[in-house]
Amino acid sequence: MNPKVVTIGLGYIGLPTSALIASHATNVLGVDINQQVVNTINEGKIHIVEPDLENIVSKAVLKGNLKASTKAVPAEVYLIVVPTPFKGNHEPDISFVEAATKGIIPLLKKGDLYIIESTSPIGTTEKMQKLIYESRPELEGAIHIAYCPERVLPGNVMHELVENDRVIGGVDEASTQKAISFYSKYVKGELHATNARTAEMCKLVENSSRDSQIAFANELSLICDKADINVWELIILANKHPRVNILQPGCGVGGHCIAVDPYFIVSDYPAESKMIGTAREVNNYKSFWCAEKIQNEKLQFELKYGRKPITALLGLAFKPNIDDLRESPAKYIAQKVLQNSNNEEHYIVEPNIEYHSVYKLTDYNEAISKSDIIVFLVAHKEFLNLDISDEKISLDFCGVKK
Repeated sequence: MNPKVVTIGLGYIGLPTSALIASHATNVLGVDINQQVVNTINEGKIHIVEPDLENIVSKAVLKGNLKASTKAVPAEVYLIVVPTPFKGNHEPDISFVEAATKGIIPLLKKGDLYIIESTSPIGTTEKMQKLIYESRPELEGAIHIAYCPERVLPGNVMHELVENDRVIGGVDEASTQKAISFYSKYVKGELHATNARTAEMCKLVENSSRDSQIAFANELSLICDKADINVWELIILANKHPRVNILQPGCGVGGHCIAVDPYFIVSDYPAESKMIGTAREVNNYKSFWCAEKIQNEKLQFELKYGRKPITALLGLAFKPNIDDLRESPAKYIAQKVLQNSNNEEHYIVEPNIEYHSVYKLTDYNEAISKSDIIVFLVAHKEFLNLDISDEKISLDFCGVKK
C-alpha cells in the first residue's frame, strides 16, 4: 500500500481518526511503537473500547485502505496524534510530539502537509516548524504546517469526528487553507480558520472552561454534604432558572483532556491563571474527599457492628461507559482506599475492562451481593438500575441514584 496519510499514534484519537479517513477510500498507514497494537489493528480488531470503531476498522483493513506499522513511510499528509503527558510539577512534556516529528523529517518533501492534533502548549507548532527547518532548511516555505485539535467525547468519537466543528490554525495562511482542504474531505462540521497559536490556545481554553464549571459543581457538592442538602435535587431546581446551567458533580475530573489541559496554561502563565489553577485544586480535592468519606464510613461500620466491612468500589474509568482509565479520579480513590485498608475485604468493579494489572476485578452483581458498603464512583449503564438492599450502605459520588 502507498499511503496518502500517515498517522503517528494509534490511541483513543489516532485510531478513530485513521479509521475515519480510511473509510473514505483514502490509504492510511497508522504508526505506533506498540507492536501488539499494530498486530491487533492489522487483524481488523481494536485495542480500545469505542462504539462502532471496530466495524469501521475491520472494513477499512479488509479493503486495504488501513494498515498499521511501527515505522512511517513517505506520504502526502502526516498527522501527529501522540500523548503529551506531564513532567516535573505538572509541566507539559512535548517530547513525544518532538520524537514523532523527528521520525518523519527525513520523509518530508515539497508540498507535504504536517498537522499536529495532540493537545499542546502554546507555541508547540512553531517549535516543530523550527525543528523541521533546522534539519531540512530546503523545506522552508515548501511544506505546510498546521495545528488542529480534536474535540470529541469518548464513547461517541466516530460521530463527533465527523459532525463537530474543527479549529484549524496554520503557521501561515497557505498552511491553514491546505489543512482545511484536507479535513473538508472527512468532516461535515464547520472548519474555522485561525493561526496555530490561537488554535493551540482554543483547545486548552475549551477544557479549562469545562474544568472550572465542574469545579463549581464539585464544590457545591461539598457544601451540600455539610449542609445536609441533596445536591442532585438542588442542581435540578437551580437549573430551572433560564440562565443557569450547573453541571453534575462527580468524584473528581479525569481523562487526558479536562484533567490535564488547564495545567498547560497554568504552567506557562501562573500569575495570570488563578481561577483556572484553583479549579484544578478543587477537582483534585474532590477525589481526596471521596476517599476520606469512604474511610470514615468503614470506621463507622466497624464501630456499629463490631466487624470490618466488605466494600465494593464500582467503576474505575474516568467517565461512564468507556474503558479509559487515564487520570481517572475513581482509580485514584480505589488506590487510596486500598492503601488505607486494614485487612479489610474489597471488591473492585469495572465492567468495561476484563483485566487490570493492579486490581483484581469482580463482576458487579457478585461484588454487590457480598458487600456491606457499595460505593458508586462512575455512572456506568450497568449501575443505573441496580436494586440495592436497604440493609447495605450506599455512597453515591456520581449521581447514579439521583
